[in-house]
Amino acid sequence: MKSLQKKAISAVAVGMLTGLACASAFAEDAPAADAPEVSPIVANVTVVNDYRYRGISQSNFKPAIQGGFDYAHDSGFYVGNWNSSISWISDEYGNNGSVYGKNQTGKSVSAPLEMDFYAGFKKELIAEGFASDFGVLQYYYPTSGIPNTAGVFANPNTTEIYAAQNYTFGPVTGFVKLSYAVSTLFGNANSTGSYYPDFTVNYDTGLWGLALNGHIGYQYVAGNAPATYTYYTGATVPAGTSNSTLLSYTDWKLGVTKDFGSGLSGALAYVGTNAATFKGGYSYSSPSGNNLGRAGGLVSLTKTF
Repeated sequence: MKSLQKKAISAVAVGMLTGLACASAFAEDAPAADAPEVSPIVANVTVVNDYRYRGISQSNFKPAIQGGFDYAHDSGFYVGNWNSSISWISDEYGNNGSVYGKNQTGKSVSAPLEMDFYAGFKKELIAEGFASDFGVLQYYYPTSGIPNTAGVFANPNTTEIYAAQNYTFGPVTGFVKLSYAVSTLFGNANSTGSYYPDFTVNYDTGLWGLALNGHIGYQYVAGNAPATYTYYTGATVPAGTSNSTLLSYTDWKLGVTKDFGSGLSGALAYVGTNAATFKGGYSYSSPSGNNLGRAGGLVSLTKTF
């Protein structure tokens, strides 16, 4: 989606699943048959005060509910689905939207949901604690009522391929990852070939189930604006303007997570971006003109089953 929170949660779910699949603890005198089998399927549900993805709010700074499931095989193959409530498509294209809506009347756009489908292969190919991860991710938005933009904007559905290298150094874990768009990116025309490299680090403090988290990423948007377009703010983007100039940015996150046990965890984080302004409008703006990439706090609670 436009804005890491979502995929970060999915990655955590996959990581938790891998750990569960690899762990087995039996009492010395207990027969293996008495031990409960570990399910290859893990489900998760999250409530969060603001759905941020790659630093950009997907819910216009409002709460979201999220959830999904992951299946992991001993071979390293995995597949999963993750979903979240959103508002950005309706906000941009609706009657009071920041893209076309304010130039139209009576337009009702319904797009309250993001559905992500992904599959890949994750295995410790280098050494123990260093899992390599390769996969494909489809972002799907069931929508209705989006106006014809005459090629100025594309369908928001997006396909990315990715490669990641996880690492473990004692209490320090994390990954480096590169995501590459093989379709247009989140409704931006001519943006095939966009990419997002990011780096995440976690430190298990060993105290009260607390872990410190840090993240930084860079969203590069490829291509050029296909036609001259005037935004609702009155700012005009000439045809041929670089998408990178308008839409590329760096995002970051600093946070802490708390493991409460029994699959329940909470998280606090402070996130932000340097999403650029241009000619009186924001590259990532709400209908009221607020920068959707501005710095803000996140509070979330996740239950894993």
